[in-house]
Amino acid sequence: QVQLAESGGGSVQAGGSLRLSCAASGYTHSTHCMGWFRQAPGKEREWVAIVDGTSSPTYAESVKGRFTISRDNAKNTLDLQMASLKPEDTAMYYCATRAVVCFYARTDATDYGYWGQGTQVTVSS
Repeated sequence: QVQLAESGGGSVQAGGSLRLSCAASGYTHSTHCMGWFRQAPGKEREWVAIVDGTSSPTYAESVKGRFTISRDNAKNTLDLQMASLKPEDTAMYYCATRAVVCFYARTDATDYGYWGQGTQVTVSS
């Protein structure tokens, strides 16, 4: 079992920054993929950024160059630094992990078995 808890969401104006954090506990390992997903009202959940088991990051095109994902295996945390935020970034953001070895970024939400409760990010224009 894995427990994930996100924090750091909030409301900002367009162009602003936020940092999300995810604290993991339970069966975690550096070789497991971890990532951030988001879901806006009326839309499907979409992947945002993934760190694979080699600690390599992969970003969705919509956030590339603006968001930075980082993982601290010693602290079992996963952060998402978001800059140059846009109104279309408004969504509930979820941290997720799959508790198996994962050596390439898996971007399908169905590949992830453990999810946090989510943290809301609202960007106003």
